[in-house]
Amino acid sequence: MKAQIYNYAIWVNETNPKALKDKYNELLSQSGFNVLDVAEKHFEPFGYTALFLLSESHFAIHTFPEHNETYIELSSCVKEPFNLFVQNHE
Repeated sequence: MKAQIYNYAIWVNETNPKALKDKYNELLSQSGFNVLDVAEKHFEPFGYTALFLLSESHFAIHTFPEHNETYIELSSCVKEPFNLFVQNHE
């Protein structure tokens, strides 16, 4: 049987790094994901990227403040927390 990866990617309107990190850290935890680590980079003059290392795979945030939008992407090898994340995000 081939391995399964569940993927969710969407553009959101929030671009504030702290608001994004706090929101998605909480949503990931509430959905049942185990956040192992977070790597962040603030770009000059603007922009932010964060990568959440999860026991179940990873989550990424990429802001584009000059366009007032942020791209988020979740990849998971576990269906249950993935489905909860998607359901609670929408």
